[in-house]
Amino acid sequence: MRSGFTELLRGLLDRPLASYYLLLSSSALLLTIGLVMVFSATMVESYEATGDPFAVILQQVVWAVVGLVCFWIAQRLPSRTYRAVSRPLLVVAILLGLVLVVMSIRQKQQEAAGGEGTGGLATDQLWIDLGPFQFQPAEIAKFALLLWAADSLVRLGPRIASWRELAIPMFPIAGLLLIIIGYADLGTMLIILAMFLGLLWASGVPLRILGVLVAIGLLGSAVLIAFEGYRMQRIISFSRPEDFADTWGYQAIQGYYAIADGGWFGLGLGESRQKWDWLPNGHNDFIFALIAEELGVVGCLVILALFAVLVYTGFRIARRSDDPFRALVAAGVTIWIAGQAFINIGGVLGLIPMTGVPLPFISDGGTALVVILAAVGMLAGFARAEPDAATALRARNPSRLVRLLWAPLPPAPRSESDSESTQKPTTRKT
Repeated sequence: MRSGFTELLRGLLDRPLASYYLLLSSSALLLTIGLVMVFSATMVESYEATGDPFAVILQQVVWAVVGLVCFWIAQRLPSRTYRAVSRPLLVVAILLGLVLVVMSIRQKQQEAAGGEGTGGLATDQLWIDLGPFQFQPAEIAKFALLLWAADSLVRLGPRIASWRELAIPMFPIAGLLLIIIGYADLGTMLIILAMFLGLLWASGVPLRILGVLVAIGLLGSAVLIAFEGYRMQRIISFSRPEDFADTWGYQAIQGYYAIADGGWFGLGLGESRQKWDWLPNGHNDFIFALIAEELGVVGCLVILALFAVLVYTGFRIARRSDDPFRALVAAGVTIWIAGQAFINIGGVLGLIPMTGVPLPFISDGGTALVVILAAVGMLAGFARAEPDAATALRARNPSRLVRLLWAPLPPAPRSESDSESTQKPTTRKT
């Protein structure tokens, strides 16, 4: 019985387009669950504020549609396009980050001049408002640094073993972006840092260099934590939130109540008690706690299983790619999603201090959802470009209408001689 199931699973995974369909199915299920849970988490607050329980979820659905359009566009673009836009996009991300820093400093100066306290809440400016819309530059910075770092590592080729070749200009530029983002959003900075270090590791950068960078990253994070008092308060209240039940520990304690109330099978979809003005940010940072309350341990395990499938698929695409740029970007996107999910879920469960990052695909938030769907769309295009997948798709020769409405044919697989002649870093197995 077990042998038969193993053979069936192996046969399914050996199919040419297995990576593509695994990616589509896992991400589509996560997106669907996210929309359902955002509606459940916001219906009470939305009705109280506007008289319409659907007001917030309709906005999230609009962002999901925009994200799916970006997914469709991203899976159609060749890797050379991503390499071409990587540097301009990085410049835009740095400029937007600087605007955010200036806005954050000005906001703190105004608060200090007015003599008003923050009530124990963080006051960093994380969004830029454009009329009725607002977006987070930090989300764009993830994508920008991913593409630029992967392109730079591929251009360096074997020279990645040299500290001098890596340090100029990669480390100063990456460090500048991390400092800019970390000033206002430490959680996102940690995700970007993990993704950047993961790219270096996947490309074959020597461990001695990675060790130094990890030490510098930890030191820089400690400085940013000490720089802002509320971050230190989060660290202090992390181990014993009950001692700070009226301030920094309140959200964590309410999250624990939600998880405990859910039990194995939950209270039922839409039956959360904590969303009735008890749990702050239940639709965003703490949506996993509401999932635990309404769907129980079983529902949480389903979410974790879908993320596990997505992470496995991302590394599978990276391992099977015949192009070094696509391999590094696929590994980077996977580390990005896995790291962000771990930081969010770990914070909700009390395994690590809460940093306020959204749960990919699931939390309420427009910019994060659009960017993550665009990144997964890019990953889907890379899955179609796997050698076996590309051969199978080109053999099918779909009609021009299908290629126009969904995606063009991937490039023909490289021959062994082409692969050997291409300069690329010594990519580690992921």
